[in-house]
Amino acid sequence: MSHRGAVILGVGASLPRRVVTNDDLAARLDTSDAWIRSRTGIGARRWVEPGTTTSDLAVDAGARALRSAGLSAVDAVVVATTTPDRSCPAIAPAVAARLGLVGVAAHDVAAVCTGFLYGLANAVGLLACGAARTVLLIAAESFSTILDPDDRGTAVIFGDGAGAVVLGEGEGAEEGAVGPCVLGSDGGGADLIQVPAGERYFRMSGKEVFRAAVERMTEAGLAALARAGLGPDDVDHLAPHQANQRICDAVARGLGIDGSRVLADLDVVGNTAAASIPVLLADAAAHGRLGAGDRVLAVAFGGGLTWGAVTLVWPDVVADFGVLAGEG
Repeated sequence: MSHRGAVILGVGASLPRRVVTNDDLAARLDTSDAWIRSRTGIGARRWVEPGTTTSDLAVDAGARALRSAGLSAVDAVVVATTTPDRSCPAIAPAVAARLGLVGVAAHDVAAVCTGFLYGLANAVGLLACGAARTVLLIAAESFSTILDPDDRGTAVIFGDGAGAVVLGEGEGAEEGAVGPCVLGSDGGGADLIQVPAGERYFRMSGKEVFRAAVERMTEAGLAALARAGLGPDDVDHLAPHQANQRICDAVARGLGIDGSRVLADLDVVGNTAAASIPVLLADAAAHGRLGAGDRVLAVAFGGGLTWGAVTLVWPDVVADFGVLAGEG
């Protein structure tokens, strides 16, 4: 399948200032640092302060990505989120306006933890159809605001944050190139990851999600490699959605990718849902674990059920990674 290409021009990420350790959670939940680490690989996560919104994180990450790209304007803004500031309208227009991008196309994408990859395919489509020549894609979550504080199964896993990329028109295997996107869904599993209608808190069936996540991310990753004409040995880095360390390890084994090539930040930021992959990539690039020309395979799984994968050639850009200014 032929398609007009897209390249990454800039990368940014923003985390809340507040760090919540496993010991902080163990002080009020029936858990411990050892229990959480052994089952999830998480040691700490970032949670927003009261009054900080998903759009606050999105604006900061978006501004960082624009600076990284050396741009002050784009033609479209796409925001992937599970935790919008309000159920209606979408937050993308407000985020765009706060970035000084009044008048551009702007909309949200909802695919839970696969949100960034669904948003990436959406952004590439805007470029391919001629609706935009540059797109700012942001994935942002304040997941702590929908967690049941007494649910040990979810309260220890999720964190808040935002990651963003600026995309422009491009071709082939040049630095920054986005490969073919593989996406899928199965609404028969919608009850496994949900916020029931009329309720506040997020629910997840952990064991069923674990099995489905490993299976679907592995399948999608292999399909993305095949569509790009690549094999596991061609991958410099696997960037898995940071759901759970055991899930990431199982997916890497299924894909035949050595653990030394697997990027991770789960231990310090937790599972940031839709923001997971762009935060991971920005962190790895900012700290020298990911360099220009490196070939990356990104895979994700989320509610819906949804899943996806894509190959990337990492761009020669300086990632702008930092903490939300002025919070608290």
